Amino acid sequence: MNVPQRPGADLREAVQRRGSLPQTVKAVLWSFFGVRRSVDHAEDVSKLNPVHVVIVGLTLAALFVLGLVALVNWVIGSGVAAGY
Repeated sequence: MNVPQRPGADLREAVQRRGSLPQTVKAVLWSFFGVRRSVDHAEDVSKLNPVHVVIVGLTLAALFVLGLVALVNWVIGSGVAAGY
């Protein structure tokens, strides 16, 4: 007989996972690249804390955008784009 769980019990269980920071960063970077083996994806889902994945994802996305802004400012400031 299957005992019904309380609402949100699976989320509470997922938040208790203790994936390492390098493992979380690796999973997020692979997701940015868009290529991931299904075996590795299943392992990440079972081991990583979803809150950590969201925090690392937002942080890396912000760093990517800031890097692009810095690159554009450098190109414009160097005069390389002045001829166009």
